[in-house]
Amino acid sequence: MLASLKEVCGYADKTNTAIGSFNTPNLESLLAVLDAAEELRVPVIVAHAQIHEEVAPLDKIGRVMVELAKSAKVPVCVHLDHGENFAYCKRAMDLGFTSAMIDYSTLSYEENAAGTKEVVDYAHSRGVQVEAELGALPQREGGGESVTSNPEDLYTKPELVSGFIAQTGVDALAIAFGTAHGIYKSKPVLNMDVITKVREKTGLPLVMHGGSGISHKEYREVIRRGIRKINYYSYMSYDGYAAAKTAVEEKSADFYHNLALKAQKAMYENALATLKVFSGK
Repeated sequence: MLASLKEVCGYADKTNTAIGSFNTPNLESLLAVLDAAEELRVPVIVAHAQIHEEVAPLDKIGRVMVELAKSAKVPVCVHLDHGENFAYCKRAMDLGFTSAMIDYSTLSYEENAAGTKEVVDYAHSRGVQVEAELGALPQREGGGESVTSNPEDLYTKPELVSGFIAQTGVDALAIAFGTAHGIYKSKPVLNMDVITKVREKTGLPLVMHGGSGISHKEYREVIRRGIRKINYYSYMSYDGYAAAKTAVEEKSADFYHNLALKAQKAMYENALATLKVFSGK
């Protein structure tokens, strides 16, 4: 069933868990995530990132995401991940997305707040919730590096949180505390105190981006400290690629649709294992 970000994060708050938010840029990844969530009977977020526009145009994959969410056996929030401008966020909301993230995190605080408020005003008029980001990850969505020699310079500053929320009216806040997008080149070092300090400033759902590649112990700790939405994609997608690559090398798939099914099964298994950790099952 189609659900709002408020509804699924409310479930996470009540159960002291986190909702998995998975980018689903093709049908195989979308089915893998929905099947895993239905298997565990847990809410889930399926997301489309603007950077995947060339992989799967929003106007096409977005309609599929909304329709499959409506027919799912569990609550499914359909979310725009890393919207880069108001126009793209508006397109997603007009398609029926129930949540959108506007990512102005690399701009100045003032520009981030003003741009976020523009999206929030439109979203709230349509009953849609908005996520924004304070701080920035050292490796950007899509693999680009943020310009800094010290990743801690990018961490969310807890003292800015209350003012930002008051200015924007945002519904969820993504925070930076040591994670990065993509495949990790070295083990991440997380500053958990950032979560605790931000949590003291707000009761809004807190979001962790760069959720792939974190240990189970670290997942449990960030959830305990108040993270309610965890973005996850890279390692699930890589498992799909690895399964397809093996099938080609072993010549165990003779048609593309069989190759796609092997990738889907591998992504389903990865999503299932991940959701078990997030949901404490």
